[in-house]
Amino acid sequence: MSDTPLATEPQPMQATSMPLQINAQYIKDFSFENPRAPSSLRPQSSQPRIDVNVDVQASKVSKDDELFEVVLKITATAKVEEDPLFLADLTYAGLFKLQAMDEDSLHAVLLVECPRLLFPFARAIVADATRDGGFPPLLIQPVDFASMYRQSKESSIGAPVASA
Repeated sequence: MSDTPLATEPQPMQATSMPLQINAQYIKDFSFENPRAPSSLRPQSSQPRIDVNVDVQASKVSKDDELFEVVLKITATAKVEEDPLFLADLTYAGLFKLQAMDEDSLHAVLLVECPRLLFPFARAIVADATRDGGFPPLLIQPVDFASMYRQSKESSIGAPVASA
């Protein structure tokens, strides 16, 4: 018989620093308006038209840190003909620590991956608010942040670059 074990003991994994860490998520600003209540809560003669706009912004929190704030702004309006039913306006943000990234990767992570992580929480807030406002929950369809990022980059190619 040999003293050599047949199976090796699992080795503890070393803690590694992730290049992306979520430090916090929070509502910066939120508004829900139901301007025609209670008449807006009665059955409507036609289906409402719902418009949803999504915008993403990112900024560095401090000059010497790797901490960034990513802001997801969602505005949803519902109208029947020209009469407003509701307006939901949410500014939802997260603090992200990003380490050891080149400039191109940094912009893509801030404007694609970070909002992708924030979106499900912001979507739930809007759905809950519309439901609590007396309407069916507004379930916003998933957003293609990569496509938004590409369109933003393409539209800025022809724009003049500001110099300091």
